[in-house]
Amino acid sequence: MTSGPFIDALGRIHRPVSSRDTVRIASLVPSLTELLFDLGLGHLLVARTGFCIHPAPGLAAVAKVGGTKDVNIGKLRELAPTHVVVNIDENDKPVVDQLASFIPNVIVTHPDAPRDNLGLYRLLGGIFNAGEAAEMLARVFEQEHALLTAQAWRPRKVLYCIWQDPWMTVAPATYIGQMLSLVGWQQVEVPAPATGSARYPRFDWSAALAGGIDEVLLSSEPYRFTGQHADLLERQLGVPVSVIDGEMISWYGSRAIRGLRYLGDMAKDGSAL
Repeated sequence: MTSGPFIDALGRIHRPVSSRDTVRIASLVPSLTELLFDLGLGHLLVARTGFCIHPAPGLAAVAKVGGTKDVNIGKLRELAPTHVVVNIDENDKPVVDQLASFIPNVIVTHPDAPRDNLGLYRLLGGIFNAGEAAEMLARVFEQEHALLTAQAWRPRKVLYCIWQDPWMTVAPATYIGQMLSLVGWQQVEVPAPATGSARYPRFDWSAALAGGIDEVLLSSEPYRFTGQHADLLERQLGVPVSVIDGEMISWYGSRAIRGLRYLGDMAKDGSAL
């Protein structure tokens, strides 16, 4: 373990807190809120989003300050956090810039691949003097990752959908795309004319697109896809469609450990050699 300094996703240096007695953390990322609790830091949280739902018992006493993008700036200011934890994909830069005007320490995260969780554990664990807990999580993650990647998986072309009206998916280089690749699931790139973010593009269904997919995966979040959505789309496209637990695939942090196990179990149902 190192005593720092610790460097976030923007290259900013954060030094370990001298004492946790005066630390007040705001977390604007659901998966990071859960991670803070699993690092033994939940008692330092003074603010969270309404989407921060795990662990439910511990969060009951933590104030909600809006969503990941529509943060209640005034309420958050009143709570006087010393640190705020944000993510490049989940939180808007103009909002984060506002927070930086009154919160002394803005910790920016941006894991792009499963193994980035190791640095994430050590970043937050290091800053808040929870290095031992961070190393424990890192060891368990390494074990689960090694078990998963040691297996031979049958390649499959999948389309992971996160929204409809408009339909949206993820780019292969995103965290989700990299998670899927661990079991040989290749996230297809949607054809032009796709619109929207390059990382989370919009698309239209076509016979050509459906013909190049082995299976469609409908994520349970952020859009709440259900079995009814899957049944309807499967009849329309003529390809297998399944609902997949979005928290297990897209949440980095401590949940990623369970996510690796979940992904392996899903793949064994038909993708393992």
